[in-house]
Amino acid sequence: PAVVVAALGDIARARGMSDIAKASGITREALYKALRADAQPRFDTVNRVCAALGVKLVAQPVHA
Repeated sequence: PAVVVAALGDIARARGMSDIAKASGITREALYKALRADAQPRFDTVNRVCAALGVKLVAQPVHA
């Protein structure tokens, strides 16, 4: 989970935290806090950031 959150934080900073904050409905300050290295954001926050970035997390069964 930490790697995913770190990657989302890197992408959000590259695209502009203000724009991602506005698109996700999360304040810019809360977004910085949620995506810092030692954070453990709620799934809802991760999902909203993904949606703002145009990314979807998918759980897919592994076929043996």
